[in-house]
Amino acid sequence: MSEASNLGGRLARIGKVGASLSGVGIRYAANRLNGGLDDDKQAADLVRALGNLKGPLVKTAQIAATVPGVLPDAYADKLRQLQADAPAMGWPFVRRRMQAELGENWLDHFADFPPEPASAASLGQVHRARLQDGRQVACKLQYADMASAVDGDLAQLKLIFRAAGLYEKAVDTSEIYQELKDRLYEELDYLHEARNLKRFAFALKEVAQVAVPEVVDALTTKRLLTMAWLEGERFSHFLERDHPQELRNQVATRLFRAWYTPFYRFGMIHGDPHFGNYAVREDGSVNLFDFGAVRLFEPRFVGGVIALYQALRDEDEERAAEAYRDWGFENLNRELLQTLNIWARFLYAPMLEDKVTRMDAHSMSDDGTQVAHKVRLALRQHGGVKVPRAFVLMDRAAIGMGSVFMRLGAELNWHRLFHELADDFDPIALGNRQQELLRAY
Repeated sequence: MSEASNLGGRLARIGKVGASLSGVGIRYAANRLNGGLDDDKQAADLVRALGNLKGPLVKTAQIAATVPGVLPDAYADKLRQLQADAPAMGWPFVRRRMQAELGENWLDHFADFPPEPASAASLGQVHRARLQDGRQVACKLQYADMASAVDGDLAQLKLIFRAAGLYEKAVDTSEIYQELKDRLYEELDYLHEARNLKRFAFALKEVAQVAVPEVVDALTTKRLLTMAWLEGERFSHFLERDHPQELRNQVATRLFRAWYTPFYRFGMIHGDPHFGNYAVREDGSVNLFDFGAVRLFEPRFVGGVIALYQALRDEDEERAAEAYRDWGFENLNRELLQTLNIWARFLYAPMLEDKVTRMDAHSMSDDGTQVAHKVRLALRQHGGVKVPRAFVLMDRAAIGMGSVFMRLGAELNWHRLFHELADDFDPIALGNRQQELLRAY
């Protein structure tokens, strides 16, 4: 029986997730009915339950938590702090999986294949190996029965959204759920990720000091992604050391261009900018990793992102409304439009003025929490909004990269960085480049 059709595995995962979350859910419902819910304590319970589960539910819940109004404030705040992780697979399983992917003589491809992984994440683990020709490679191997885990976790995510929706009337989560579902299933297909990786390498070929691993096609399958090993210091470790401000600014500039050059030139964005997905080399250049959560946008959406910037700059509500329609928002009254603009002004604020602005980790984080709270209350008051699918990963990328720049304490002219990429926007040219990219990869 294939993993995709493993009913027993799905039921087992649903049972495990349900058992971990049921106590939280029962207490949530009882306390809400009694009017005595302590959101901070309840949120801490939820995070502990998810942290024990590991796996994809953590990642999807975190992405959902970046959209104001989907979850109560305390839940969103706690979930954003949680890191998706999973226990490493033992050597016996690694051997069986590698044999299933590459055949009985799989070890013949390698001069060295250490049994211990170099890193572990939510869907798979990475082994640093050496090919017979001497090349150092990263072998990303998917955990056992992740299709069942994803099925089970998505079923529970729907229940979480439904339970939150009984109280939170700010956001219709139906499109958010569908977006997370589609992107998560794509992440299970490492051949799809290999294509994404090649697309990003092409899109970033003219961006200086940004590297993407080269795919080893002969040793890549749906559940095994083999790529060149890139040397670099983990970003979390880089942050722990006392670096000169100039170096921090250089790293921030390269990450800004790495994320947004593909978006403004090809309508493509990396939707998972957490700290584990990049590394810093000794010269300050950066490596990008993990291309499972990637989204392509229509030129109209990219144009809407630029148009909203212009509308906020010029205080033009009519143009802002048109930009939101380009994003996929529907039936916005004036109150909802003004509420969305509160969140948009927070996201765009560093780019609206032509001056050097410091991203401060403490004040901006507090500001973001307060703004999200204000937006949630206002959306609920004015009847709520249906968030379009295309908004989800774009919002996630903006929030995630903002967190990176805050942790770096970057001091840059974000206005000029934005205009450097957006000023020559042409929807027809973007569409042509995107089609060229898709034909090539």
